[in-house]
Amino acid sequence: MEHELKIKDNFFRAVDAGKKNFELRKDDRGFKNGDILILREWSDVMGNYTGRVIRRRITYIYHGTGIYGLAKGYSILGLEEV
Repeated sequence: MEHELKIKDNFFRAVDAGKKNFELRKDDRGFKNGDILILREWSDVMGNYTGRVIRRRITYIYHGTGIYGLAKGYSILGLEEV
């Protein structure tokens, strides 16, 4: 399954450069290992999408439970290049 998501420009650049290989997201889309994230860069300064897009595959999911510092209803998604 593919999920199209907005990502702020500073985080987009870090993912694109390979420095950030995870996403912290509200767990409201039924993310699964193997799903593809279509990350669309958003500029708060311009108030719109920049037109840049990257794709990443989910390789690992940590579901928050309220224990170990991650609130229930949120997940950390491990990512790799597609």
